[in-house]
Amino acid sequence: MRKLASIQQVKEIKPIEGADRIEKIRINDWWCVSEKGNFKVGDLAVYFEIDSLMPSSNPIFNFLAKGCSEKIMTIDGREYKGYRLKTIKLRGTLSQGLALPLKAIVGTNFVDTQLVEGTDVSELLGIIKYEPPFPANLAGKVKGGFPYFLRKTDEERIQNIGELINEYRNEKFYVTEKLDGSSFTAYKHNGEFGICSRNLELLETDGNTLWEIAKKYNLKEKLPDDYAIQGEIVGEGIQKNPLKLKGQDLFVFNVYDINETRYLDFEKFITFCKELNLKTVPIVNTNYSLNGEVNVLLEHAEGNSLINLNVKREGLVFRPLQETIVMINEYPTRFSFKAVSNQYLLTNE
Repeated sequence: MRKLASIQQVKEIKPIEGADRIEKIRINDWWCVSEKGNFKVGDLAVYFEIDSLMPSSNPIFNFLAKGCSEKIMTIDGREYKGYRLKTIKLRGTLSQGLALPLKAIVGTNFVDTQLVEGTDVSELLGIIKYEPPFPANLAGKVKGGFPYFLRKTDEERIQNIGELINEYRNEKFYVTEKLDGSSFTAYKHNGEFGICSRNLELLETDGNTLWEIAKKYNLKEKLPDDYAIQGEIVGEGIQKNPLKLKGQDLFVFNVYDINETRYLDFEKFITFCKELNLKTVPIVNTNYSLNGEVNVLLEHAEGNSLINLNVKREGLVFRPLQETIVMINEYPTRFSFKAVSNQYLLTNE
């Protein structure tokens, strides 16, 4: 699970040229702007990642109202209001996320055992991940929750796992383009076929884009039993169509073996998609020796899309050629991470 708000150590502090009241601090491999003097290297902070929705009902976050418009989200019938943290520039300096001194959240039911590095305090502070409004043609009618026998699609951000990436330096990875669209999962299990968005399974209804894509590729008939495919639907009417495409299409990035509870290795993934005549997300590199430097990998994320060379890509996704399980946030998980283009974040959100 992604730790949207957590207790983290300040690793580094740097001045900002021409700024008397602010400086930049490093938390993991994130850099954010903070008021000068808030922290010393080694201090603990409450760090909030970008895409966090900070509840406007909590007076701790009142200062965000000056530069943010209030967002409203509805999840499972419950309404959430708050301010979304985005990538911004202050005095020409990239700032991603928010770091607050521990004293700022005194009185929010913290106990000593929670004030240790790595502690997830998202639930305690009412922090959820901001999701843009879902178009009606994508939302459809809900059949139920995301099936228990599948895995949701959500890659860890590179800035959170710098030590792990350095550990796998020079290992062989494949690199794909990250697409900014809508998550799509199709499965067949024990003879039953289903379609899911990021968090829910959907009933088959006329006009639903996910089901229309499934019909376009004849997935109900072609998908083998006990397999699932996952991909991104991109195009008109989805996330402002950053690739400037006509119509809508599916690009697959995962094939999951339900019985074996594992994703297919790269070569088997490619073969599977070819046999079903499915497009994969653009493959940028099939034999990449992983560079262990986060800043270098973030530089690689910049560039133009291979789908439309006239627009910038959202970023890159890195995975070992052979599926690998690692520990992230104290949980065994598939080793897969994303490097999102900072230029894309500044101009497309």
